[in-house]
Amino acid sequence: MTDLPTDQHPPRPVVVAGDANVDLVLRGDVVPRFGQAEQLADSGDLVLGGSASIAASGVARLGVPTTLVARVGADTFGTFTLDALRAAGVDVGAVEVADDEPTGLSVILSTPSDRAILTVPGTIPTLTGERVTRVLDGRGPGLLHVASYFLQPGLARDLPGVLARARAQGWTTSLDTNWDPAETWTGLADVLGELDLLLPNRNELRAIAGALGEPADLDDTELAARLARRGPRVVVKDGADGGWSVGADGVVVRAPGVPVDVVDTTGAGDSFDAGYLAAVACGVDDEQVRVRWATVAGSLSTLGSGGTGRQATRADLDRELAR
Repeated sequence: MTDLPTDQHPPRPVVVAGDANVDLVLRGDVVPRFGQAEQLADSGDLVLGGSASIAASGVARLGVPTTLVARVGADTFGTFTLDALRAAGVDVGAVEVADDEPTGLSVILSTPSDRAILTVPGTIPTLTGERVTRVLDGRGPGLLHVASYFLQPGLARDLPGVLARARAQGWTTSLDTNWDPAETWTGLADVLGELDLLLPNRNELRAIAGALGEPADLDDTELAARLARRGPRVVVKDGADGGWSVGADGVVVRAPGVPVDVVDTTGAGDSFDAGYLAAVACGVDDEQVRVRWATVAGSLSTLGSGGTGRQATRADLDRELAR
């Protein structure tokens, strides 16, 4: 087991940039039937949403100083989002509140094995790279993690320059693109060379690799290795099987998930990101242990509703790593 006491090894700070919104998670009989049919769902929860926000919450809960750079509206959902982030220990001083734009909203129709998401973007697409750079300037170097690339065209357009500047200042850079609603997967060729870490799931891995011209008949690990040779270590979420990572050398490092009775998979990938980023921030050098932090965090998050209902703590990690 690798356990790094924070009093002897202070973790590096993490700055997360991306989406901040609320999620309305519905479970049960959630497949819509039109024709004014009324259905009775089993449960509904209003929770913190947004890949960046869920990841930031997860990193903070693992004892790492965490700042979120995002935008919300001056409305009820914006207040809810900020309160939830503060409760998780996230520094929200870099979250802008827009007077004339609504906070984003996602409605998640969740089953134990899959989910559908309906999103009203609101303030989500309005974050800029200039804003992220201003937050980083003057801070000690740590980890910069960007999420929901395809939901934020302004940030995406600026991102190669933002990442290059951050790396020049000593920051470790990472990206979770999440799914592209337009399914074009464009713009990433200029981003990968400025990344230290790319954190897709298997479907996103294949979509990104295909958009970059990699052959579709290659297996997942070879595709990941080819992406890694473009710049970043590729850390892949593999559902119930846990996760794995590969560098430019093609060596695959795997870690299993934790067997759980799944309640809701919303945000599990973002909590996976949080576990991996926290391990890096805390100075964990063993790649297998880093991936294990990620798989434990991702697995445990499925025990609660929404992405932050049951995020891992350091005690959880210590217990699972000791097994």
